Amino acid sequence: MSKKDQENAEKTAEEAQTPADQPEAQNDAPPEGEPAAEDATAALAEEVATLKDRLMRAVAEAENVRRRGERERADAAAYAISNFARDMLTISDNLHRTIEALPENLRKEETVKSFVEGVEMTDRELIRAFEKHGIRRIEPVGEPFDHNFHQAMFEVENSGQPPGTVVQVVQAGYVIKDRLLRPAMVGVAKGPAGEASDDAKGGAVDETV
Repeated sequence: MSKKDQENAEKTAEEAQTPADQPEAQNDAPPEGEPAAEDATAALAEEVATLKDRLMRAVAEAENVRRRGERERADAAAYAISNFARDMLTISDNLHRTIEALPENLRKEETVKSFVEGVEMTDRELIRAFEKHGIRRIEPVGEPFDHNFHQAMFEVENSGQPPGTVVQVVQAGYVIKDRLLRPAMVGVAKGPAGEASDDAKGGAVDETV
């Protein structure tokens, strides 16, 4: 065999072996589509979790708005008459002052007696109307001073009551439902000489309705 024929035979053998080797190399390489599918699944799961969180927040916010609206409607229904009621308190005060200003001996006279009974009846009707709308009178004589509902006007010495006790009501207070409409103006029992009641010191109360 000549040298040229030997080279041709070797070349033919190499070409015959190459197709058999290529599939083996391809089988060793990992599939190209699997990592992409895993990334897409992870991204989709993250998006679902984000949307679920947003939905839960939106539902919670809607519930808060609903409850807040219900409270505001309830407050509006309960306290809408506050300003009107506060103006009516002056009428009630004047009726009380009229009755208290009459001397006891004049009340026994027939003409005056009828007048007093008419004023007292009007005052009772007014109080009933107040109570119908949740307005209650505060007359705290004998009770401990409460800065939430009382306003200390002065202190009383030698009252025989424990310090900080309400011993006199100058002007009755009122509440509407659970809110202060007007504080009761009171006199408070004073402690030992030189010692003022802590409650009386902080007795100024602002109207809150």
